Amino acid sequence: MEINAKLFSALSNQTRLDIVQWLKNPQKEITSVSCETVQFMMKEKGGICATDIVKRAGLAQSTVSKYLSDLQSCGLLISERHGKWTYYRRDEKNIQALGQFITKEL
Repeated sequence: MEINAKLFSALSNQTRLDIVQWLKNPQKEITSVSCETVQFMMKEKGGICATDIVKRAGLAQSTVSKYLSDLQSCGLLISERHGKWTYYRRDEKNIQALGQFITKEL
């Protein structure tokens, strides 16, 4: 993962930062569906459905889709497509690298 201004720019938006935080503990944070459904999505689909992230954010679908794309392009999220649905999860390896960069370099 390249640590650059684009990465920090993505995190400078409160909703994008919230999304990364929500996906850290989706069973607690994604409340539009049951905890069992969240567990199923994480295990079987590899992440949380974009529709549920949109509901949690309370913003337009197009806005949240752009935010998810931004977070994915800078390496903080991974997506998996299943049919017409896209599921998102954190890229823990890259998030750990970011934390180490901040600890050592900033």
